[in-house]
Amino acid sequence: MAQHGEAAERERIARLLTDWANRDAAAREQLVPIVYEELRRLAHHYMRGERDGHTLQATALVNEVYLRLAGIDALGWRDRAHFFAMAATLMRRVLVDYARQRGRDKRGAGVTVTSLDENVIAPQPAVDVVALDDALERLRAVDPQQSRVVELRFFAGLSVKETAEAIGISPATVKRDWATAKLWLYNELNT
Repeated sequence: MAQHGEAAERERIARLLTDWANRDAAAREQLVPIVYEELRRLAHHYMRGERDGHTLQATALVNEVYLRLAGIDALGWRDRAHFFAMAATLMRRVLVDYARQRGRDKRGAGVTVTSLDENVIAPQPAVDVVALDDALERLRAVDPQQSRVVELRFFAGLSVKETAEAIGISPATVKRDWATAKLWLYNELNT
């Protein structure tokens, strides 16, 4: 029963995204609370374990990403996965821009995000988002699809299935690319 509810919600979001892309203001208003809550969940996921007093809060991250998304009215969202893929790209940009701007700490300006290993539940040490961004750009030069898989899985928190839908590849390919890219990034970030 829960899967039916999830499927219905996905269809509703897809319809609202299509209507928003067609400049339906009512669809945008209905979509805002749904999207905002999902973005908040993702931002809290990235920012958990952040040191006290950090100037970039999850709410600020969500607001910045949402404002950037709201400015993309002309983009034809294909579905929920496509929308959150764009959100992942924007969240990555916001985090990297913040880390570069703040540059006061050597390791990502104190921005703590989650591990690249989704099986690890314990809080992880800070990921240097600037170094990760640079490594993703190097990976993009070698294998653009693997870079995109990492971006969608890590920054957007998309599932294997959602990532496959967003990119237009099979879930098996996503799993293979995810495993290979994580190993490649681990080596890049630890050498």
